[in-house]
Amino acid sequence: MSVLSQTAPRTKSIPVLETEEPLVLENIRWSTYQALLRDLGERPIHLTYDQGRLEIMTLSAQHEILKTLFGRFIEMLTLELNIPIKSLGSTTIARKDLKRGLEPDECYYIARESLVRGRMKISFRKDPPPDLAVEVDVSRSSVSRQRVYAALGVPEMWRYDGELKVLHLQANGEYVVRDRSLSFPFLPMAQVEGFFNQISELDEATLIRRFRDWVQKEVQPKYKARKR
Repeated sequence: MSVLSQTAPRTKSIPVLETEEPLVLENIRWSTYQALLRDLGERPIHLTYDQGRLEIMTLSAQHEILKTLFGRFIEMLTLELNIPIKSLGSTTIARKDLKRGLEPDECYYIARESLVRGRMKISFRKDPPPDLAVEVDVSRSSVSRQRVYAALGVPEMWRYDGELKVLHLQANGEYVVRDRSLSFPFLPMAQVEGFFNQISELDEATLIRRFRDWVQKEVQPKYKARKR
């Protein structure tokens, strides 16, 4: 019996997402957005700025639990497969020339990690954007974070709203849903979602161990064969 058959839920068990309501302000100057970023510091708040429209979202415990689990999955996957990454967490990605900015839930350099290796400061005006952004969507947002990500040039998003969707950025500036990841094309995303949905049933340590065992036994051999 495979690791997946032992650990994946028999029925689809989805965390119940409680909708969060953002505050949206119109006609906000870039300088005001930048001042708020400085003043708010490390508070659990996300600001999304899109050409004068500012959305302010407080982050619930539910949101933080889910986004942290995604981060732990990605970090465990890359550790077990020896894939170099640079983790930027919720670093603000902002471009004054585009008048757009936001904080991802998690974001990573993967394919372009070598371009920023060893760097403690990133300039998104000069450096490429992260390869992958993770979004846990539990809000009734009226500001399209996808549109902001697209303008900033982030190639891939993983968006979770009770279902995991993998989005690829197209040449026309739109995201489309795909069944494979750009960053991890060998990874069966349906199985990843199956593990993720067990957060309502298992403690995190057990869940991460089961995910690690699955990566070692099911994913790693296929990844090594792909690299030959």
